[in-house]
Amino acid sequence: MKAYARRQMEIRKEMNEPEASTGSNSPLPVDRLTDWLNDNLPGFRGPLRVERFAGGQSNPTFRLDSASGSYVLRRKPTGNVLPAAHAVDREFRVLGAGGCAGVPVPHVHVLCMDPTVIGSMFYLMGRVPGRVFWDPRLSDMSVRDRGQIFGSMNRVIAAIHNLDPDLIGLGDFGPRQAYLTRQVTRWTKQYRSAETTTNEAMEQLIEWLPKHLPSEGELRVVHGNCRLDNVLIHPTEPRIVAVLDWELATLGDPIADFAYHAMTWRIPPALFRGLAGIDFVDLGIPDERQYLTQYVECRGVKVPENWDFYIVLSLFRIASILQGIAKRALDGTAANADAVDVGSRAAPLAALAWQMASRL
Repeated sequence: MKAYARRQMEIRKEMNEPEASTGSNSPLPVDRLTDWLNDNLPGFRGPLRVERFAGGQSNPTFRLDSASGSYVLRRKPTGNVLPAAHAVDREFRVLGAGGCAGVPVPHVHVLCMDPTVIGSMFYLMGRVPGRVFWDPRLSDMSVRDRGQIFGSMNRVIAAIHNLDPDLIGLGDFGPRQAYLTRQVTRWTKQYRSAETTTNEAMEQLIEWLPKHLPSEGELRVVHGNCRLDNVLIHPTEPRIVAVLDWELATLGDPIADFAYHAMTWRIPPALFRGLAGIDFVDLGIPDERQYLTQYVECRGVKVPENWDFYIVLSLFRIASILQGIAKRALDGTAANADAVDVGSRAAPLAALAWQMASRL
């Protein structure tokens, strides 16, 4: 029975289905939420059923079913959170702009900034049927489908980076200069805020990164966290139907954003959702160079110089993010039950980053 229960949870994650929780066990205050939706969401009709989605370490996410339809609610975590993190209001704005510009994203309905309704600010978006895959090796798929999913994902992130922020109403979505400097500063501060013990590799990276910054790149909307597990795959077809989790989106260098997406190719699968060391030909997945070439061709740009610097910066970022998860696990405010295990990956990822940096 335990094995069966585990498999049912895995299936729910793959199909983007929530864990059931209703009635007195509802994870949200249904009465207050229903009243607010009656007043603020045009066409809304109860009664309301709330269920929390399995998986995820960032903003808690819920499925809402009602007589007027199905919705997805994203909220900021309760309790103390890291500065500038979990910005669901910014996520709401960029989803709206991206959807109007043709990026595959859910339609956003309404934003609530009042924390008294459910305990923190939140927004509602439409529910897009689709599948979520956590392991980029896509072991249950055919060779053909793997290749098509990676090709679709590559084209989607290239399309995001080809958008002109000034033309889609996001010209003021973030600072327009010194993106890489701001990234190093931000993730250093985030790491310091979440530091629980000395991590020598992080200390080395904090010293090394500012001294090796490349020149400024072009200015584009950057997603900030575009990974396989942050996109929805069509229920039956090998293509992307929605890009999710835009809370880190801002204006910045698209090459840095793509490198964060592509660092998967440098991470061993046993460490953290990686592809390093797999048989790419046998699985039908493009290797890193092929994937990078496809991206620059889609964008009409050149292969970037200092590519490895961007990978090191990306690994530094993920180590800082995972350290934040580790801190939330210690504080008891983590969004997911496996936060302790996920947070423990911060140190080995930092070590991997410093290993690469020390060879450059």
